[in-house]
Amino acid sequence: MFNDLSELALSRDGSGPRGVVSVCSAHPWVIEAAMERHRSEPGPLLIEATCNQVNQAGGYTGMTPEDFRNLVHRLAAQRDFPLERILLGGDHLGPFPWRQLAAQAAMENACLMVRDFVRAGYTKIHLDASMPCSDDPRELPGEVIAARAARLCAAAESAAEGNRPVYVIGTEVPRPGGAAETMEMQVTSPEAAEEALQTHKRAFSHAGLVAAWERVIALVVQPGVEFGNETVEDYNPERARELTALLDQHPKLIFEAHSTDYQTPENLAALVRDGFAILKVGPGLTYAMRQVLFALAAIEEECLPPAQRSGLREHMESAMLARPEFWRKHYPGAPEEQRRLRVHSYSDRIRYYWMQEDVRRAVDRLIANFEGRKIAETMLSDYLPIQYSRVRTGRLLNRTLSLIFDAIGCVLTPYLVACRS
Repeated sequence: MFNDLSELALSRDGSGPRGVVSVCSAHPWVIEAAMERHRSEPGPLLIEATCNQVNQAGGYTGMTPEDFRNLVHRLAAQRDFPLERILLGGDHLGPFPWRQLAAQAAMENACLMVRDFVRAGYTKIHLDASMPCSDDPRELPGEVIAARAARLCAAAESAAEGNRPVYVIGTEVPRPGGAAETMEMQVTSPEAAEEALQTHKRAFSHAGLVAAWERVIALVVQPGVEFGNETVEDYNPERARELTALLDQHPKLIFEAHSTDYQTPENLAALVRDGFAILKVGPGLTYAMRQVLFALAAIEEECLPPAQRSGLREHMESAMLARPEFWRKHYPGAPEEQRRLRVHSYSDRIRYYWMQEDVRRAVDRLIANFEGRKIAETMLSDYLPIQYSRVRTGRLLNRTLSLIFDAIGCVLTPYLVACRS
């Protein structure tokens, strides 16, 4: 078993685990399902929080970095999952949550956030200062992005005690939370990737961060993968061949691939083979969770009287209409199309609403309605056919949380296979 992400570059020769899946979700059930699925795996469980999910102001989850760490550790204790196998990461750490402020104020907030992440024990830090602030030009020069990343790194280093974090740099991905209605899928050119590396290296050196630069393990690039509301851009190794060849010149580095949700198992294996050794997945996991919850709500409507039902779908729709800021910019079209996308979109903006109070109560009631009773196999067959087959063969318990965790685990399985093959 390895627990050091810096070893990934050394494994490109096939001598060890070749990749790691990064679980990017703050939902407790996703985290628990990942623990169960990783239990028999040889590598670490990497769990990451983005800057808009978790920050010193609480983010959209209401959690600080310390709160999120405590949540993960509490769930690990409940699941008897070894803490030493968990790696925590901070994703897109930079001024994004405060981009409506002037750059100086936004960066002060971002530096405080990075320090809080490191003090809380997060050991993988993605530095992302690419987003312009209110007094910035629309497109930031690479030198400005790199200088701000170096400033963030200095803040992280000032907070580090004992083992210092490893860093990921690079910005050629959709903003935190996902792309808008258009997909961003152009493969990063090797020239642009090399320029980003050299610009950041100079900025780190100028800031006196030469030792920290030695702990930069990965560059975020765009391999040509993305998902929109209803379509997926599949990985094409030929399109990325010139980019992936760049790693031959940087034997200590790997690539990090964002937005790999919904890629086929073959595509995931090809990404890892080509040097994208960190595969990030988030919306695909909560999408699977939503599928099971809404299937259970449909079964509930078939089996229980109206007064006893949870009304989950209605509560969720009301919550999303009451606070449309999490989906409105992402779901274009007529009201009827938006209604459909609020549920059936790969972008899964519905994930922002699961922890709202009315929705949480509806989910709790849904689970309670099935507590202590087996769901009829005929209902499972109609609404959850994958889980039905596993229940029928004795591989899965006919219990609500088991069904939910299994669906999330089914999403993770091809990632884990790709990373160890």
